[in-house]
Amino acid sequence: MPSTKPFAGVTVLDFSRVLAGPFCTAMLADLGAEIVKVEPPTGDDQRAMGAFTGDISVSFELINRNKRSIRLDLKSEEGREVARRLAARADVVVENFRPGVARKLGIDYQALRAVRDDLIYCSISGFGQDGPLARAPSYDVIAQALSGLMSVTGEPDGEPMIVGDSVGDTVSGLYAAFAIAAALYRRATTGEGACLDVAMFDSLFSLLPTALAQLQVTGAAPTRHGNQHPLSAPFGAFAADGGTIIIAIANNPLFARFAATIGRPELADDPRFASDRERRVNRDALRAEIERWSRALAPQAAVGRLAEAGIPASVVWDVAEAAGSAHAGHRRLMTEVAHERLGALRLPEQPVHIAGLQRGELRPAPELGAHGAAILEDMLDMDAGEIERLRAAGVI
Repeated sequence: MPSTKPFAGVTVLDFSRVLAGPFCTAMLADLGAEIVKVEPPTGDDQRAMGAFTGDISVSFELINRNKRSIRLDLKSEEGREVARRLAARADVVVENFRPGVARKLGIDYQALRAVRDDLIYCSISGFGQDGPLARAPSYDVIAQALSGLMSVTGEPDGEPMIVGDSVGDTVSGLYAAFAIAAALYRRATTGEGACLDVAMFDSLFSLLPTALAQLQVTGAAPTRHGNQHPLSAPFGAFAADGGTIIIAIANNPLFARFAATIGRPELADDPRFASDRERRVNRDALRAEIERWSRALAPQAAVGRLAEAGIPASVVWDVAEAAGSAHAGHRRLMTEVAHERLGALRLPEQPVHIAGLQRGELRPAPELGAHGAAILEDMLDMDAGEIERLRAAGVI
């Protein structure tokens, strides 16, 4: 059984800000990497964005757990020199500037590879480091809009819909963490570094296997299906008495059992519902049959009956219900930590359980520049006098 976190001993120099990059490095930190968060003199923009308690961004706190912070003015030559020296001692660099900005700051891949030739350098951006849209500014909503994701999200007769959280940022952050893990493994076996290019557009586009299959089969752009699966039925949301339930059925034996459970066994022999394809084509008629049963029951009662028969079904939890559920607690998806100014704060953790590794070993996000002196001393053997000179000059 392992007892050491997978990324113990790996140092990540993190120039990223707001969400995609910090989400990536939070995943790495949870698994043991040492994250040195390099912030401009005014701090990561996320410190002034998101959900606040008093003057503290809880949004920042959740995605910057387990990190150390140093303020560094990359617009000064001395600040850039410190950054290069730190990179020479790091295993991984992460940045999510708009393409071209890292080069202007002197911290692009070529510049930092010159100080460590096996460096793993990961860039996260809206549209990648090259291509027709590479220089276009992007936020999560822009990537959602252009990737095709919004076009298949929402009601059939409604407008394209934004997914309820910043999935363009978080998914690209996850892909970046995945790519960094792969690059670290390759470096361990070959000695080679890597230059990684992760785009929000690409990441969201990769999450559309159902829609892309439809496109190739029909030649037409897939449309919105609301809370129903585009290719299977019954597979989605149905009305109950006072709420909504979810039913997920994609094969004939399960449908036959479902039909018997709702007191309509003859539906399994109805030609309109003979296969997943026929059920999808006749989904409106099938919905009417199902909701004739489900509308007479409260959501929990309907789900209870289906569960007893082994039918995949659920009620719909809101975020508070999911976060407060016994299952989330058992899985230790969030851990309460002591925060110097907020008191008790619940932090999320990467969701993968690794046998032999404890969960919940989390530290609050750092105050701006809180570890600057320690980082310079630990990584660069810098003495107190030099550190104080850089502080007085506004470099750190």
